[in-house]
Amino acid sequence: MSGGLYSTECKDFDKTLDLTKIKPYGDTMNDGKVQLSFTLPLEDNEKSIEAAKQLGVKMGLNNVSVVDHMPLDKNFTFYVVYGNLSHDIDYTKIHVETVDVDTMDMHEVDDFIKENIKRKIVIVGASTGTDAHTVGIDAVMNMKGYAGHYGLERYDMIDAYNLGSQVENEEFIKKAIELNADVLLVSQTVTQKDIHIKNLTNLVELMEAEGIRDKVVLVCGGARISHELAKELGYDAGFGPGKYADDVASFAVNDIVDRKLIDVNLNSEVLN
Repeated sequence: MSGGLYSTECKDFDKTLDLTKIKPYGDTMNDGKVQLSFTLPLEDNEKSIEAAKQLGVKMGLNNVSVVDHMPLDKNFTFYVVYGNLSHDIDYTKIHVETVDVDTMDMHEVDDFIKENIKRKIVIVGASTGTDAHTVGIDAVMNMKGYAGHYGLERYDMIDAYNLGSQVENEEFIKKAIELNADVLLVSQTVTQKDIHIKNLTNLVELMEAEGIRDKVVLVCGGARISHELAKELGYDAGFGPGKYADDVASFAVNDIVDRKLIDVNLNSEVLN
């Protein structure tokens, strides 16, 4: 059992952690072991298996092995490939734009609102556009929350309105004005062909046309959403996987105070 990709023989590479040369970790520091999966528009046969292997080599893998393959139909095959990555990255030179706020729990957020805003805040959330998925927005908005983090509906000082899925941007803005929202939350789960980018951009453009973009805290979230992307698209913050209602609420209430949005009324802003 000591041969092949997972040989227990001594390997000739530096096993010392060096943050300037980070590689994937399999079972030994710097071994570079990775697992990839992908689909090719090919029949499931020996030739297509070799094609998958050669693709692994072109991706920078050594000791490539196709460990599993499954036909999806006659002309498409799914592959699982193992190998050792030859590339590394300098971790010390990476800069990532993040939401710079200390996360408070539900009770701390309520206390912050009472002390600094002195009224309930209104948060309106939805999965907008053609996105029919509510798992993300529900995790943040619904009272029960997710993974032990209560949703915004449970906060005493927040009036939370979850509009659900497939909410058109125009309707979302109309409801925000009607409810005099302080914060708008947009969840995007469907990202095929970057449809989420188009939808998120369209919402910002519509809000600017209505004259309300600078009057609210605008936040987006989803599996492929980062804070850096959100800022680039014109949002105040973006939250990806591993973020919860308390993260969103902590940012939102601080932003309301920092931007002096406490006394803004969307209805009067639109009418004027």
